[in-house]
Amino acid sequence: MCLNDTTVKFEIWDTAGQERYHSLAPMYYRGAQAAIVVFDITNSESFDKANQWVSELQHQGSPNIVIALAGNKSDLANKRNVPTTSAQSYAEENGCLFMETSAKTNLNVTELFVAIAKKLPKTQTTKPPVHSTLSLQATVPDEPDPDPKCKC
Repeated sequence: MCLNDTTVKFEIWDTAGQERYHSLAPMYYRGAQAAIVVFDITNSESFDKANQWVSELQHQGSPNIVIALAGNKSDLANKRNVPTTSAQSYAEENGCLFMETSAKTNLNVTELFVAIAKKLPKTQTTKPPVHSTLSLQATVPDEPDPDPKCKC
């Protein structure tokens, strides 16, 4: 993604938030400069779980990690169980970006990434900027594949 005169490259890992993969999560967010914690606005339990993820990232993530809290399924606002004001207040109190999104209609998805890119610390690179496309792919590993070259 190009932002003014800077190219921002996102590498996206989806941990799916499922409890059975929780122990693998640190492998995903270790060294990350940003994280998006998504909850379902129609499910207050998912908001509670999102709060736990935010806390974990604050305590175990990189010191300057940019955390965005995304209230997804805004296309189902008539079934809302998490008030926007509650999520907004929580995000502000915890230093997180907040945006309501809809993966179904693409509402605020790009805007969320732009907001994150604007908050990332600027770093100098010796490489010329490379323009790339942003692609999202959810992956949930069944079990880690052993790499015969890896000695860990």
